[in-house]
Amino acid sequence: MSLNFQGKAIMLEKVDRAVSGDCPKTITDCLRDALCEMMNDGRIVLPNCVFEHHPDHYCRRLLHQHQEHGYSILAMTWGPGQGTPIHDHAGMWCVEAVWQGQIEVVQYELMESNGDHFRLEPRTTMRTGVGSAGSLIPPHEYHTIANPDQQFAAVTIHIYAGEMDHCSVFAAEGNDWYRRQDRRLSLDAA
Repeated sequence: MSLNFQGKAIMLEKVDRAVSGDCPKTITDCLRDALCEMMNDGRIVLPNCVFEHHPDHYCRRLLHQHQEHGYSILAMTWGPGQGTPIHDHAGMWCVEAVWQGQIEVVQYELMESNGDHFRLEPRTTMRTGVGSAGSLIPPHEYHTIANPDQQFAAVTIHIYAGEMDHCSVFAAEGNDWYRRQDRRLSLDAA
């Protein structure tokens, strides 16, 4: 169930306008610009629950699932030091923006695969703060995301092409080889 909050209509209007194209690169470029605008728009106030983290895992809260366009908007709350394993986005484009705190993203390049075994090499590491936004467009979707701060929580907004209810995670086997595992994703309560 999606959350209501002050300025949600403004956010949805900006996102609807951005996703009206048919080229993933154009859509994600427009969404990055829109998210940066939204972070500076005092009319958009995220619900209080978005700023509460869980001590055992990062939180995923659905802000909106658009029935017609298919996209979903999630707020993710990262407690101090929390992060993900290497994962993909199940073939969907995504735009991510830092709303509070800072985030570190490590992007990986797929070098080769053999069944469920993938050789992934780290390419870039980006540490970003409030007001920054980035995108992932398949096949360049392998990455980790983490809150590098050991004292304060971080909040990110993610807009996915569809419902992000599963992905693949990659468990290290050695020498840049990883075993792909399917993972179902859940949402945290408000």
